[in-house]
Amino acid sequence: MHMTRATRRTEYTGTSSQVLYVAFELGADEWKLGFGPDMAAKPRVRVIPARDLTRLAREIAAAKQWFGLPAAAAVRSCYEIGRDGFWLHRYLTSTGIDNRVVDSASIEVNRRRRRAKSDSLDVRKLLAMLIRYHAGESRVWSVLRVPTADEEDRRHLHRELRTLKKERTRATNRIQGLLANQGIRVRKVRDLTALLDGMQLWDGSPLPAGLRARLEREWDHAEFLRGQIAELERERRRAIAHDRSHAVEKVRQLLRLRAIGPNGAWVYVNEFFGWRQFRNRKEVGAAAGLTPTPYQSGDESREQGISKTGSRHIRAIAIEMAWCWLRYQPRSRLSRWYQERFGHGGTRVRKIGIVALARKLLIAIWRFLEHGLIPEGAVLKA
Repeated sequence: MHMTRATRRTEYTGTSSQVLYVAFELGADEWKLGFGPDMAAKPRVRVIPARDLTRLAREIAAAKQWFGLPAAAAVRSCYEIGRDGFWLHRYLTSTGIDNRVVDSASIEVNRRRRRAKSDSLDVRKLLAMLIRYHAGESRVWSVLRVPTADEEDRRHLHRELRTLKKERTRATNRIQGLLANQGIRVRKVRDLTALLDGMQLWDGSPLPAGLRARLEREWDHAEFLRGQIAELERERRRAIAHDRSHAVEKVRQLLRLRAIGPNGAWVYVNEFFGWRQFRNRKEVGAAAGLTPTPYQSGDESREQGISKTGSRHIRAIAIEMAWCWLRYQPRSRLSRWYQERFGHGGTRVRKIGIVALARKLLIAIWRFLEHGLIPEGAVLKA
């Protein structure tokens, strides 16, 4: 029997669910939408142009009519975090839709299929998981805590700084590589333009014109990047000195600890502690992706390394801060623990140990910011 819209509306009239569930599969050019009132209903799937919010509103209204729901029925939605970020979440919540932004790495995968989770997750499965989540299966995935627009905006300074420093390193490495290709070794380039006139090839001849022109352009690019980095660092110093916001107060609190400088304190707060709320140390480690991933099967038991499902920005700075902590806080309890357990091992053992220290230090910093507990044996700056 062919089911028309009228018969479908009759079938779902009187359903206990008065909620429309919507799952988004976001693409660069198209969005795929999955609609359904419950697990028993066959999903309604529609494709719309990406970022067409007017069409999205029409499709939601049409889906309510299709499933026989009242026009005022509540709408619950979800999408995987990706390139589109959080702007869609802010739009959906502004229209009264209860939305969830999901961590892609936390979505379950059928182990029998021998494949990893990909970005092309079927919208029907995402819809089913959304319904299960609101039915009480809270562990079906991990829901992200969405920052406010101001909290997200504060991330740009340190992320741009990190990008510029990487690009400056690449420019410097290209200069050294071009010179090494001609048998010229320059350990540290301070002013390349002053060195070019005196540089000679292996046979005493001057640098070729094309090579010299390229080196000059690369040096100009490196100097431009250096200027941008200096300007951003000045902006950060001004904020630390004069800004009275809650986040920058935490930055100043962290700067009281020896071994933590402006870069580490700024990233820790604006990327992690300034806008997230943690209930215990396990949540801190998990949000940073610094939790172990043991494998157990029968009598076999081994460690697979850290999960890396959290913030990559925090993991990177946490490792740097762990090395700094060993250098500038050698008498602290954390440093003594590391030296006793990993200090006498080889390079690989020490690198494994520094990840464990980074996790412990991150938890100690959380306790310092939340409760004012100074890490045992740590020294404050004068």
